[in-house]
Amino acid sequence: MHHLMHRHLGKAVAGAAIALTGTAAMVAVTLPSDAGAAGGTDPRSRPAAAAAPGPGRDQGPPPPGVVERPPVEGERGRGRDPLTDDELRRARDLALPRTPRGAARNVTGRPGPEPLTTDLAELTPAETGLADPPRRATVTFYDYRDDSYLTKTVNLTTSTVESADARHGVQPPPSRAEAVEAARLLIAAPLGSGLRQDYRDATGRDLTGPDPLSVTGFVYRGRAEGDAPGALGDCGEHRCIRLFTKVKNGRWIDTRRFVIDLSARTVAHLG
Repeated sequence: MHHLMHRHLGKAVAGAAIALTGTAAMVAVTLPSDAGAAGGTDPRSRPAAAAAPGPGRDQGPPPPGVVERPPVEGERGRGRDPLTDDELRRARDLALPRTPRGAARNVTGRPGPEPLTTDLAELTPAETGLADPPRRATVTFYDYRDDSYLTKTVNLTTSTVESADARHGVQPPPSRAEAVEAARLLIAAPLGSGLRQDYRDATGRDLTGPDPLSVTGFVYRGRAEGDAPGALGDCGEHRCIRLFTKVKNGRWIDTRRFVIDLSARTVAHLG
């Protein structure tokens, strides 16, 4: 991995990241502040503040700008307003399983399922014309105890759970916490030696944890994606993650051929 990485760093890996994820987060493009100016000769290219003041204008400095305070966010939104912070907290609390929390496990093995998403739920056809329809949220979790994907719809108006579903073999995109845990496992594994060496080559420092890295995870579904030798055949039922890895404010390091099985907490390499 060490000798191969440098051929994949920078632009080449960034391009692959865009192709696989389709997100603008993988590459940032900064235009110079004078982009479009032709040698400064076009008066339209000059900042307005540089123009000479007209007759009768105050020659002194302009008054300081006024920054308006953001509107105060209420505890409850209305209609199709986005969920407020209070509603997000209430939705997750309502959706947590009513069985003892110790029965479920998150990505690190601690009690409680791993939270994934909380979104405003759709209205029923009968509710679309109401002036103040009920506020509902769809909350999803992943339970590492039995590899189940949990979905609950909660009514924030009545503080009740209206529906619940648990499915196996469903692998939604990973959360940031799951990607960070996958990076932690890779760094600590014998197979992570190349990543550790590439980080040291790039920074001169040892890599002992995921904090110096920017990581984005994407699901690996095992045999559903082709040949999955050995333990990789469990992926799809297990929660398996591959990573795009970048030194913060630095180089890309190609870790896409590694599969981190978060359910079994093991690391494998795609040959």
